[in-house]
Amino acid sequence: MKKILVPTDFSKTAQIAIDVARDIAKKSGATLILLHVIEETSSDAGSFSVTGSMNLEGDMEDRLFMLKMIERAKKQMEKTVTDPRLEGVKVKRELRIGSPFHGMTTIIAEHKVDLVVMGTSGRSDIESMVIGSNTEKVVRHAACPVLTVNKRPSSPNFKDIVYATGLNKDEEVFSRFVKKAQEMYDSTVHLVRINTPGNFQRDVVARQAMEEFAMRLRLQKFTINIFNDLSEEEGIIYFADSVGADMIAMATHGRTGFAHVLAGSIAEDVVGHSKRPVLTFVTKHKKK
Repeated sequence: MKKILVPTDFSKTAQIAIDVARDIAKKSGATLILLHVIEETSSDAGSFSVTGSMNLEGDMEDRLFMLKMIERAKKQMEKTVTDPRLEGVKVKRELRIGSPFHGMTTIIAEHKVDLVVMGTSGRSDIESMVIGSNTEKVVRHAACPVLTVNKRPSSPNFKDIVYATGLNKDEEVFSRFVKKAQEMYDSTVHLVRINTPGNFQRDVVARQAMEEFAMRLRLQKFTINIFNDLSEEEGIIYFADSVGADMIAMATHGRTGFAHVLAGSIAEDVVGHSKRPVLTFVTKHKKK
């Protein structure tokens, strides 16, 4: 892992995401890219970088307001990157104007980001709606794995990882990423299949499939689990609670049900409701 992107609105939740990303960077030697996007409500045509000289369009009042926002963001970013907690970590900063989602996707592509770490809420109820909405978009469309955090983890190490898998071949790239995380933290991976009333599979069939999946991955430390619940998302969260997981990992493939693949909406629901870090990846963007 070489580059980790952390979008920030300078909120408490964003700082937690930075702290989590910092710990991963120290473990992996990756560079942190801190991104702040100043939203420009008058335009949704993407985002552009803030440079020393800018030609801001609009009337004088709007331009002065935007310049104040930029200066404030620059000061907040400077305070963030010079925080002693980031000592020993390589940090780059990106300040952009425009759409937060487009800013994030642009940076992911430009810097060839390996992982996005981001919070799931902002400083206020309104910002929480904005940040939450952008988090869902990133989870649904990002071309790299996304680790979302809602609250500060109890430990900087991910010793127990719940991997909710649909056992689909499209998960090959993501499953390798999970394996690397396991090796980095010497974790135990808890493979789990959620049985629901409308989507049931016999234990003997599910266990055999998961054992074969684990063998293909060459997992060294893992458990095989069948968990029954009324819905896939609740089952994943409750199972993670039952084993005291440090992270939930799940690939998203679309909206076709758990029997074959995990639905994108399920991942978004887990991200929105889990108090634990959730690692997701959209397999349709898999790299070659």
